[in-house]
Amino acid sequence: MKIDLFQIGNFHVHGYGFMIGIGFLLALALGCMRAKKLGLKDESVIDIAILAGVCGFLGAKLLYVIVSFKDFLKDPLAVLGSEGFVVYGGIIAGVLAAWIYCKVKKLVFLEYFDLIMPEVALAQGFGRIGCFLAGCCYGKETSGPLAVTFTNSDFAPNNVALIPTQIYSGFLDFAHFLLLLYVAKHKKADGQVAACYLIFYSIGRFVIEFFRGDIERGSVGVLSTSQFISIFTTVAGIILLLTVVKKQKQEANISLNSKG
Repeated sequence: MKIDLFQIGNFHVHGYGFMIGIGFLLALALGCMRAKKLGLKDESVIDIAILAGVCGFLGAKLLYVIVSFKDFLKDPLAVLGSEGFVVYGGIIAGVLAAWIYCKVKKLVFLEYFDLIMPEVALAQGFGRIGCFLAGCCYGKETSGPLAVTFTNSDFAPNNVALIPTQIYSGFLDFAHFLLLLYVAKHKKADGQVAACYLIFYSIGRFVIEFFRGDIERGSVGVLSTSQFISIFTTVAGIILLLTVVKKQKQEANISLNSKG
């Protein structure tokens, strides 16, 4: 864990924020590069990235406030000023912002949805490295060999061996990124990449949650808040995938009939 990566004068560069920034910039650069190859507007990618980034930040913080509402009532500024976020809030808010933007600009939303989601997975991978540096999103106590012990964290219990869920999550995010690029290269219809993102991320997140130790994030019955949301995002991904595949087959049949 390294809360401060380096210092410039009196300015401290925090590991968490630095990794978020690196992830965002790399995702933006890759998104613009892929947009040009696909014949999409790279300036729209920049607009969507900025808009979705701001809305995603606010959405992630809002959901964190909701799941930490008791702490928020006790000390609102402490919760708002903390490095606590819930990723699903950011995903939902970011996607909604992108959808509104595409509607206003009369762009095909699914084209840009497919384009952006691999980059989102990439940015999330760097974000999880940031979580590890800050000590947030920590795992349960463990006696296993693959453990991490924090000594100066404001989030994780210090001097206790914990499951390194941040590292596992980051590994899954980077693998997810590569898998989505493969899907994008071989997709048959717009929306397939986005659907795969929703399905793969939701399943991975659902499993990882069993090993998370920060239970103060809230729960719904026996499930954590994120596991509960994962059920709905998985279903949404499956519905989207089936819908776009069905539409692609219908269009292919119409094309064949018109030629015949």
